[in-house]
Amino acid sequence: MAFLQVEDLTIHYEIEGEGAPLIILHGMGNNSQSWKKQLKGLSEQFTVIAWDAPGYGKSSDPKEELKEFTQFADVLKGFIENLNYESVTLLGHSMGSAIALDFCSRFPQMVDALIISDATRGAVALSKEENERKLKNRLTNMETMEPKELAKLRVTDLLSPQPDPEIKKEAERIYGQIRPMGFRSVAYSLFHLNQMDTLSSITVPTLVICGELDKVTPVSESEVFHDAIQGSKMVIIPGTGHLCYQEDPNQFNSIVLEFLTTVAKK
Repeated sequence: MAFLQVEDLTIHYEIEGEGAPLIILHGMGNNSQSWKKQLKGLSEQFTVIAWDAPGYGKSSDPKEELKEFTQFADVLKGFIENLNYESVTLLGHSMGSAIALDFCSRFPQMVDALIISDATRGAVALSKEENERKLKNRLTNMETMEPKELAKLRVTDLLSPQPDPEIKKEAERIYGQIRPMGFRSVAYSLFHLNQMDTLSSITVPTLVICGELDKVTPVSESEVFHDAIQGSKMVIIPGTGHLCYQEDPNQFNSIVLEFLTTVAKK
């Protein structure tokens, strides 16, 4: 367990291994605890760092809700600088992919390679009415439901139709740790998200991963990113849902390692 100060925020992170830095960014209903199989499985070749985003896990809350993923990416920049890395590989899942993409488009010199898993287009994938309804539902759920209730409601959609009971239990446990400030910050940021015009500017080696049975950001969404990011590679993990890295960590880790090994040889 480790902490770093980034301006007025205390950022918690887990770190394992030695080698080139690989920074992992979790999704809306998760935190660094969900990456334990990646921290173990990737750390033989990399220094694997899984953060808790502002308002998540053991990181502190921002003073006010963040409204754009650019703000999350600015915190990430300070985080990387305080770790004394000039450049890193970024692995972002779901909303973490939005942070990674924003960071990569604005600070390309700090990114060696990019991996986005079950990426989200946020507002762009929805009609104006759907986007407004989604924001309202998220804010209402956060106000009216206990985190553990919300976890029970949401986790079913994040996994494949017949998930391993232990994986489901663990996903619900972690989702049940969400806090209002972090959840609302991501809800507002997804509501405002539109990165389509910046994707063509990304030139670092990029891997797009998606769970075959993802209901939240289906394969068709990942194909949009794959098509828009020049030279990107796309891999689908069979039999998994949105949380593909938790449902099949061995396959996920193998795909990541193969990609990064190929990048290192170029």
